[in-house]
Amino acid sequence: MTIALHGYRYSVYSWIARLALLEKRVPFQWVEIDPFSTPLPADYVRKHPFGRVPVLTHDDFEIYETGAITRYVDAAFPGPALQPTGPTARARCDQILSIVDSYAYWPLVRQVFAHRVFRPLMGEPADPEEIRRGLAAAPAVLGALETLADGDGHLVGGTLTLADIHLSPVIGYFALAAEGRALLDRHDRLSAWWSCMSKRSAFQASMPRLPATA
Repeated sequence: MTIALHGYRYSVYSWIARLALLEKRVPFQWVEIDPFSTPLPADYVRKHPFGRVPVLTHDDFEIYETGAITRYVDAAFPGPALQPTGPTARARCDQILSIVDSYAYWPLVRQVFAHRVFRPLMGEPADPEEIRRGLAAAPAVLGALETLADGDGHLVGGTLTLADIHLSPVIGYFALAAEGRALLDRHDRLSAWWSCMSKRSAFQASMPRLPATA
């Protein structure tokens, strides 16, 4: 059995997929792909026609889109279940995944983290207006997640699920910005969840090494 995850070391979605594999205890090979390089290798474009990351290959099966990858990992391999079985808990888990993709990723990662933390580390120009917009949008996102979180160290159903796995790398990057951490600390349930999730061995092992600590 050959399992490979094609991803970019700093990509939050590659981090999510890597974290799911580690939590599921699935051994895999990491294949580094920089989606910003031009041209992308032709064989990678055949795997992902939109040229993004990650892509999972399992023997002859290939799949892209992070939500599809993590659901496949949960269904295809033995190990602890990462999706609730009950309809209401499963729906809540799926809802949080959608919130992460639709409302959290852009302001928390692409605006606050990218311009406050990542671009300066890479010696690239940052846009203060992007930071301002991201911080302005963040309270609504955090507030919605605070309302949905179970408040027991997990987001859904009292156990680790894909909801925790999808949100934690996004918060992991967002909290590296001082303003992001300050906003997170205003939300009791999310802060308690983050304190638990950020200490998990799989989270620590999957965390990207940023240039300042490389």
